[in-house]
Amino acid sequence: MTVAMVFSLLPFSAMDWLLIMLGIGAAYVVFGVAGFGTALVAGPVMIQFMPLSRIIPLLVLLDFVAAFGNWLPARKAVVRGELMRLLPCMALGCTLGVVFLLNLKSDLLLLLMGLFITTYAVYSLALTVKPARLAPAWVVPMGTVGGLFGALFGSGGFLYAIYLNARLPSKDQVRATQSALISCSTLVRLSLFLIAGVYADLPLLVLALCLAPMMLLGLWVGRRLALNLSREAFVRVVTWLVLASGIALIGRYLSA
Repeated sequence: MTVAMVFSLLPFSAMDWLLIMLGIGAAYVVFGVAGFGTALVAGPVMIQFMPLSRIIPLLVLLDFVAAFGNWLPARKAVVRGELMRLLPCMALGCTLGVVFLLNLKSDLLLLLMGLFITTYAVYSLALTVKPARLAPAWVVPMGTVGGLFGALFGSGGFLYAIYLNARLPSKDQVRATQSALISCSTLVRLSLFLIAGVYADLPLLVLALCLAPMMLLGLWVGRRLALNLSREAFVRVVTWLVLASGIALIGRYLSA
């Protein structure tokens, strides 16, 4: 396919391309550091150029590659016990999310999610004492609701991050386990989109291909930043990102 054919399929201006590339780059820097957050960072930029029904499948494609790229080099650090606990709950949440997405208006749920995670992040940042380690039973609400929000809004990874940061002692274990979980989550959603025929849209696939280099660059920068963070700094950065995610969701609800 020639360059001219690509641009005929994707009729963006030079400024549009610049904004899209910057949005994707920033989203995957965040993903490289925290292992989640692409929809919350890239979504407000991409929504200016295409509907959400195309943005989420696009980001699922890129997220799958990014999560696999994060997991592969660190696969030995994956805590299989936590992963096996989370997977069934995540799958249940994804199934519920698809049902709700097809049958319910999700505006109020979007607002409630934004308020919840904003409150959690403010509380966590205000703490001067490290919070107690979460009990294993927390996997049920965290995993299920994470899968639910992931299917509804493309943004459930923050709950996995909260759970894993409160369960595992090493940031490498947190990142590796979360990357493995996100890979499984995106594979489920990818399969659903394939069955629904979403990826028969050639311009969408071409756009994903065009954005892949910026995704890889952002991921590389994010990984380098994460390597230089201590465990405490890593958790604090993730908490700030959770706070930004909550504010972004509230803003999305108010602007809808």
